Amino acid sequence: MKVCFASYQAVMMLRGGPRTQIFQTKRCLERLGIHVSLFDSWQELKKTDVDLVHIFGANIGTYHLARVLRLQGIPFVVTPIFYTRRSMGVVKMALAADKFVRKFVRGFWSDYAVIAEMCRWAKAVLPNTTEESLLYTEAFGVASERMTVVPNGVEKRFYFARPQMFGKRFNVRNFVLNVGHIGPERKNVLRLVQALEGIDKQAVIIGRVERSDAAKEIMDRAKKNPRLKILESIPHSSDLLASAFSACDVFVLPSLFETPGLAALEAGLAGAKIVITPHGGTKDYFGQQAEYVDPYSVASIRKGIEKALQKKKEFALRERIRKEFLWERVAEKTKAAYEKVFAK
Repeated sequence: MKVCFASYQAVMMLRGGPRTQIFQTKRCLERLGIHVSLFDSWQELKKTDVDLVHIFGANIGTYHLARVLRLQGIPFVVTPIFYTRRSMGVVKMALAADKFVRKFVRGFWSDYAVIAEMCRWAKAVLPNTTEESLLYTEAFGVASERMTVVPNGVEKRFYFARPQMFGKRFNVRNFVLNVGHIGPERKNVLRLVQALEGIDKQAVIIGRVERSDAAKEIMDRAKKNPRLKILESIPHSSDLLASAFSACDVFVLPSLFETPGLAALEAGLAGAKIVITPHGGTKDYFGQQAEYVDPYSVASIRKGIEKALQKKKEFALRERIRKEFLWERVAEKTKAAYEKVFAK
């Protein structure tokens, strides 16, 4: 089987979870005998070149590609990588309003309409969580038989990570850790920084700092806490990052939502206790083995961290992740979803 992976143009520049998802899925699918190429916008893609295109991300950045694939009869599946805190009713109303307005105003588009059309055109929709899947079936009207939940994954190497490298480099042990972009509203780092001010524990935040007023406010606030270290991005492939996950006591990801947050999966596999948002399908992955906090409440974030710090490290979550969410297992489910498309 020949499959072409595609995504939005900035996916390589952003260095986030979708890029990791694409390359790790590619690596493991190829081990299963599937030939995976990467879409090149400077090369013509013909129907005879591939059996299937797999689009990662349903948004305006991938919409026109999906439209052309449909027009040229090239089958595709989509992993939307989308979540909203709005209710099903609000999403349905927004879609109805969008449909009405487009009858009279040419060129009017909403995010919801883009996602709905891409999901309707796709041969299959592959959400990362059951919560995301429910959104597509109930609000976007995607038939359940066209839906296959394919979880995000984690590399096995994090299971074997050891704390010494990071601990020696930065002289920290059993600390609170966060890894992610610093500045985007969704990542909620400012409230995390505020929560850490009331906790007598070393803490480390590792992430690319955006050039924005929000990021500046976070950095200015963080500098006032002598127990908090801010480290610029460490490459995802680095042993130092894996060592950071192993060295920390608690990993905290209080985002407005996550699906489910690859860094939290990596930290959990390395043995860290997890504090995380409940929104976006995280409970599919962490079950009862994490502390869930209200991302809009500094007090809730602080309380969740304090509660996790008081617990002893247990490795039930680590073993759950190792058994269910390694990329090799994700690739098997992805391959099965492809085969289901061609079995129809």
